[in-house]
Amino acid sequence: MVKIRLSRTGKRNAPSYRIVVIDSRSKRDGRVIENLGFYDPKTKLTTVKLDRKRLDYWLSQGAQMTETVKKLVKKD
Repeated sequence: MVKIRLSRTGKRNAPSYRIVVIDSRSKRDGRVIENLGFYDPKTKLTTVKLDRKRLDYWLSQGAQMTETVKKLVKKD
């Protein structure tokens, strides 16, 4: 199954995340199928940038979003 989830980037104590499409059996930071955007919780106003067209495409193909990504999409 294909999932839309977060992949961690950034330094220690300064995390930032990429919103990625990845096989559910892969590791958290494993091989990604496609990058959809990013999320930076450390900025003053949390930054979420997301490619809505590609998100809709992957959802139509049967990809499942994790709970965290669902919350970020609602905010955006």
